[in-house]
Amino acid sequence: MTSYVFITGGVVSSLGKGITSACLGAILEARGLRISMIKLDPYINVDPGTMSPFQHGEVFVTADGTETDLDLGHYERFVRTTTGRNSNFTTGRIYESVIGKERRGVYLGATVQVIPHITDEIKESVRRGAGDADICLVEIGGTVGDIESLPFLEAIRQMGVELGHDRVVYVHLTLVPYIATSAEIKTKPTQHSVKELRSIGIQPDILVCRSEKPLPQEQRRKIALFTNVQEKAVISAIDVDDLYKIPRMMQEQGLDDIVMRQLHLELPPADLSEWDAVVAAKQNPDSEVNVAMVGKYVDLRDSYISLSEALLHGGIHTRTRVNIHYFESQQIEHNGVGCLRGMDGIVVPGGFGDRGIEGKIKAVQYARENKVPYLGICLGMQLAVIEAARNLAGLKGAHSTEFDKTTPHPVVALITEWQTLAGETQHRNEQSDLGGTMRLGAQKVLLKPGTLAATVYGRSEICERHRHRYEVNNNYRAVLEKAGLVFSGLSVDNLVEMTELAGHPWFIASQFHPEFTSNPRDGHPLFTGFVVAARLHHSSKLPKAARA
Repeated sequence: MTSYVFITGGVVSSLGKGITSACLGAILEARGLRISMIKLDPYINVDPGTMSPFQHGEVFVTADGTETDLDLGHYERFVRTTTGRNSNFTTGRIYESVIGKERRGVYLGATVQVIPHITDEIKESVRRGAGDADICLVEIGGTVGDIESLPFLEAIRQMGVELGHDRVVYVHLTLVPYIATSAEIKTKPTQHSVKELRSIGIQPDILVCRSEKPLPQEQRRKIALFTNVQEKAVISAIDVDDLYKIPRMMQEQGLDDIVMRQLHLELPPADLSEWDAVVAAKQNPDSEVNVAMVGKYVDLRDSYISLSEALLHGGIHTRTRVNIHYFESQQIEHNGVGCLRGMDGIVVPGGFGDRGIEGKIKAVQYARENKVPYLGICLGMQLAVIEAARNLAGLKGAHSTEFDKTTPHPVVALITEWQTLAGETQHRNEQSDLGGTMRLGAQKVLLKPGTLAATVYGRSEICERHRHRYEVNNNYRAVLEKAGLVFSGLSVDNLVEMTELAGHPWFIASQFHPEFTSNPRDGHPLFTGFVVAARLHHSSKLPKAARA
């Protein structure tokens, strides 16, 4: 039978519930347990697919094509489990399901209420997401005290009563601020947060206390006394310079042992040698490179968190310190490409809308003309095609119909149908809803033999995750190939998946999002190859030693 660990947060948001959940999952997995992970989000959107990156950060896409919260990216980077549709439930999705049942008469004329109907739907969703795992970790978004999260908290309270204390563990993440002017560590916010949690019927078993410095014994003792939590279950979560140190930090404080004891499980200690190796590789590079990320949402770094992490994973697997420099594409539009000089590699990520597009195209052109290693992701591939169409093929005014419906050369356009990984044909048009109508999820890509893509991946067929509406227009493939573009990857239904540039040392772009399948222990061949190319570019700029 599956046991459950519920992770809640208090005081302020963005304390790191997702990282805490992922790291605890990594430790428990390292003890030989089968782990599943779920994120419950209190916002009313059915999913985050149509939310602004400035508000919500990155939209993570699972293998089955579900658009989810970015915390699922943390889960997949730390735990060797694949998340999916039953790993992320929002208030909107829960209510959508309940209202649908009410309309179909499932409730037999009953008055539909938050309790029991909404809470029952939440509990059923959690059980469905748990599957056959030994332990399911469930993170509840938001902060204790928020009106939006109350139904979720009530649901997990009920599960604690129904399943019993030996199958449910409550972990509460809170803030212990340091007041510099008085040189004091303050425990009162934590006390009030736990008081709020207890007022709705949940007594935390473990407190994870986020702080700048390790908690002194006196403060741990005080927190334990005022929150009715055992002193050994007050875990100090200090700020670290590397996320991948956190599993070891938590394990050394016995977090997993506390969980195991409460659930009456006996297993060997966690083997965290893989994580130690990741940390050692990251801390001991033998070279460094400077990579420019030219994006539209750089003011909120979480908008590109999977991509940034994937670049760092490439650094881990090549013993390279990857310094990522974020450039707003609109600034390049206005000020030119001078900021890109000295960069060892250029990445143009995905995005939607026409803001900053010409700045991104200028970045692509700079990488092409100056032989700087280039990696384009999704929109970054489409813009590479547009740049080549304009400046190599001489197609004046070439563009995507996403940005210019009257372009004389629509080298990128909306397609109306495509084939899924299961072989099903899906359709869309310009009147389709924005949410959930994109080409989404894992799909096969066939690589052309002898290309850079085939060399980097080391095989002829791959499977990568997608999230986009527009595609390269096949009617222009012949003229673009003649101009020097190489279409090195195609879908099973003949859509362009990867492009390269003939005569360039390392210029490659993908319609899919390889960052979603990168993790620190395994890396990803595309990012590892890009970092290797950036290293070669960096070394080519160094002054050659004088001959003896």
